[in-house]
Amino acid sequence: MVKEQRIASSESYPNSILFFRCEEVNANTEYLVHAHNWGQIICVKSGVFVLSIDGQRFVAPSGFALWIPPEVEHASHNDKPTWFRSININAHFCQGMPKLPCLLGLSMITYAIIESFFKRNIMVPSTEQDQRLCQVLIDQLQAEPLQHNYLPSSADKYLSPILSALEENPTDNTTLAQWAKKVYTTERTLARRCQKELGMSFREWRQRLRFVHSVFLLEQGKTVQNIAFDLGYSSTSAFITMFRQIAGVTPEYYRHQSSDNSF
Repeated sequence: MVKEQRIASSESYPNSILFFRCEEVNANTEYLVHAHNWGQIICVKSGVFVLSIDGQRFVAPSGFALWIPPEVEHASHNDKPTWFRSININAHFCQGMPKLPCLLGLSMITYAIIESFFKRNIMVPSTEQDQRLCQVLIDQLQAEPLQHNYLPSSADKYLSPILSALEENPTDNTTLAQWAKKVYTTERTLARRCQKELGMSFREWRQRLRFVHSVFLLEQGKTVQNIAFDLGYSSTSAFITMFRQIAGVTPEYYRHQSSDNSF
């Protein structure tokens, strides 16, 4: 249920290579459909950012970034409190960026440049030195690895009710075979639909969902052991292994990095 609706800012700085913004939103906040004449990278500091573009949903937990090309209509609805920063790039300098919306992985160099601007409270770079640093930042962004989506959704008649149920309860351990019986189809059919509609297996999708949920629990201060138990893992080490496979670091390191990283 939406508690708050917002209209995205239309303020721009056409004479600058880029400009920055920082926003913190409450749970159940919706940004209405809008578009910018600049490119936008949304860096998620805490929470989970959910973006809707042309019927497709893009999900980014903290530590990930979303890229939105210029003139692309988008909206967002965030179920949980979310803190994010945006890098807004003049359209002229977006030519080397991806043509379609996607998720970006950001390197430590990119983080360091972004952190420099925010620590100095520079939202609109103006000096010659900072303009050069902006160009370096754009060069870095153009070289970052990308993912087309992190947690895709589907309107498929078989998959849609399953994915919705799992998002309501990420700890659900119902097997694919059991889900097949519930939606009156076969396990093989569901497996094929997952690969076709989601671009991944059912197991990988559920693992990603649990990772997103675990990030939220980490930010709430829950212990790794309790999170593993809440998510239905047989042991803490099994949960840590899953987390490390996705994030590249342990849950505790991720928590520390998320709280310290000022991007």
